[in-house]
Amino acid sequence: MVQKSWRTAVGELRLMECPMVRGFQLRRGRRLAPGWWWSATTGRLVGYGSAAMRDAVMMLDQDPQVAGMVSRPVEFVWEERGRIVTHAPDLAVAEAGGGIRLVDCPGSGGPSAQLVGRARVVEACAREAGWEHQFADTVDPVVLANGHWLSVYRHPRCSVGIPAARLRGAFAQPTTLGEGVLRLGDPIATLPAVYHGLWNGLLSMAWGRPLSEETLVSAVPAGRRKQAER
Repeated sequence: MVQKSWRTAVGELRLMECPMVRGFQLRRGRRLAPGWWWSATTGRLVGYGSAAMRDAVMMLDQDPQVAGMVSRPVEFVWEERGRIVTHAPDLAVAEAGGGIRLVDCPGSGGPSAQLVGRARVVEACAREAGWEHQFADTVDPVVLANGHWLSVYRHPRCSVGIPAARLRGAFAQPTTLGEGVLRLGDPIATLPAVYHGLWNGLLSMAWGRPLSEETLVSAVPAGRRKQAER
């Protein structure tokens, strides 16, 4: 790891190619151990250190406005009241429009006073580079549950060879998930492709309602891939 002044470093950083500068500790009492998320957006692994961070990574991975993300690619070091302070934001996110966000994932309890203080410094540095800093959004529990289910089918292999045009054709008009799957063939063989289409934006649904065979699903026109209603 190389330490440089922020103004020098930011001009040289290839942020989305940076390795993780600091790992995640295994802590007692946490409901989820640190791990890795395979990103459908980048085809690479993204590290996470908590359930809140994993959920944030999952929702970012489904967002069509996100072009890339990496975990802890940079660490800020500064002096404060005579002592050295460090902070590595949990995530760096590259937006499809070219913007960069540094994201911290404090969990349902919100950021601590210490994290808020450190975030102010990181936010100032990010602003100087034309970036943003934010805390991960709180996600509706139903949206999160749907995300967990559909994320299992995020890998391209889950399309099971069904062309996008055929998938869209089965849901050209708003159709229940169960009926559309039957149009495609044997549900055991075709349901993964429908879930994959919902995950990657080929198909749209109301994410704020529990997913079931009665869920209304619509095709998203080619070239207009976008996030479904939340």
